[in-house]
Amino acid sequence: MRKKLWRRLLSLGVASMLLAIFGASVVPTVVAADPPTIDSLASSTQSLQISVDTVWVLVTGFLVFFMQTGFAILEAGLVRQISVVNTLLENFIDAGVTALFFWATGFAVAFGTSAGGVIGTDNFFLSNAMSFSEGNITYAMGAAGASVGISTFTLFFFQFAFAATASTITTGAMAERTDFGGDLIYSAILGGLGYPIIVHWVWNSSGWLFKLGYMDFAGSSVVHMFGGWTALVGAYLLGARANRVWGEIPAPHNLSLATLGTMILWFGWYGFNPGSTLGTANHGLIGLVTVNTTLAGSAGAISALFYVFFRTGKWNLFCALNGSLAGLVGVTAGCAFIAPWASVLIGLVAGVLVIVVVDFIESLEIDDPVGAFAVHGSCGMMGTLAVGFLGQPELTVNKKAGLLLGGGFDLLLIQGLGVLAIIIFTVVFAFVMFSALNLFGRLRMHPAGDKFGIDVYEHGASAWPDVYPIDHLVDQLNDDSE
Repeated sequence: MRKKLWRRLLSLGVASMLLAIFGASVVPTVVAADPPTIDSLASSTQSLQISVDTVWVLVTGFLVFFMQTGFAILEAGLVRQISVVNTLLENFIDAGVTALFFWATGFAVAFGTSAGGVIGTDNFFLSNAMSFSEGNITYAMGAAGASVGISTFTLFFFQFAFAATASTITTGAMAERTDFGGDLIYSAILGGLGYPIIVHWVWNSSGWLFKLGYMDFAGSSVVHMFGGWTALVGAYLLGARANRVWGEIPAPHNLSLATLGTMILWFGWYGFNPGSTLGTANHGLIGLVTVNTTLAGSAGAISALFYVFFRTGKWNLFCALNGSLAGLVGVTAGCAFIAPWASVLIGLVAGVLVIVVVDFIESLEIDDPVGAFAVHGSCGMMGTLAVGFLGQPELTVNKKAGLLLGGGFDLLLIQGLGVLAIIIFTVVFAFVMFSALNLFGRLRMHPAGDKFGIDVYEHGASAWPDVYPIDHLVDQLNDDSE
């Protein structure tokens, strides 16, 4: 017992000696630091704010990118069973194509140094985003036309997610009969040139609409109206799907998928609109935008549901889904410039408007399988103009009130001019682009696709092989090709 005690004491003694000998060399010397200065505290606070803003913009950008999933699932549910694979692949690959071309030219066109307020002229391939000097890396903050406290890389990702959305809107209206190679080409053109020009006009601080005081906070016109009008032109030039009977819109083949896709899109909108603050300094504004987004989407779903019920006596799921999206599109322009009651009004109007426009487009014999123009084109216009009617002077950028709040016609005229300019540019640009594709035989798929279905013709695959086997169709297609 005593031997064990002595061993323990000896061990403690040796350990104490080693700590005394070597500890002095590892314990840091405490030197009295200079008291913090106002400049050092300001620099530290600024650095912290940039870090928080970067995380905020990236996370909300991730939500916007996740909307690609929502679009893919929604459109897959709304098209016919024979076209699901094509719809899924178009939505998936559009994101990849847009990323590359928005990196190559799109971001530069949107936020590069402005040429007359019309188009950007530098930062192609993100060439100005970072620099190397003496082994150090310097990351550029913001971009030439965007005064924000985040890096160019962060801004690029957030804006890329928006660009991908604009392209994906078009695929819905042109679903089930577009040449797949043509889809790749027009997605590249939209992401690399067409959409970025509109961004430059509205969101570049040197853009001509920006300087006029035109307001579109998160993209009712920049993203949705551009995508919707492009889609309408494409659907018109494509022609209708095979065996289309006017006045009898083909029923969605899977409303479960459509519902899931819509709910994902609504969730993603909490990145789309609140994320457009591009920072967290104004936490009250983030809350207002979030609430306005929620109320408009809810009101749109309710008004569409009841409007169709009063017409048909049935509670229509598909119309409620499109009504919610219509409300979300409508409030996207003004979500930071209006009071919550106004967002409810916008949603109620959008929910009815989308149904009316679907019927109108059908009467024109333009085949839009998912109602893309009705949701994005018409409600994007309405929501952008609504800022001119309902803008709250304490919230608008130029402190002008909307017409219904006693502000006169000033704001409404600016909004109307911007909407008109964007529509004219979009229609002309889309008509030239799609007409060129048509000239080279890359707009509508081969007539054999109408006979066998686009999934069989373009992909040789079926999303539902157990209920829609296609082996015999593929064999027949091969026989016809020989």
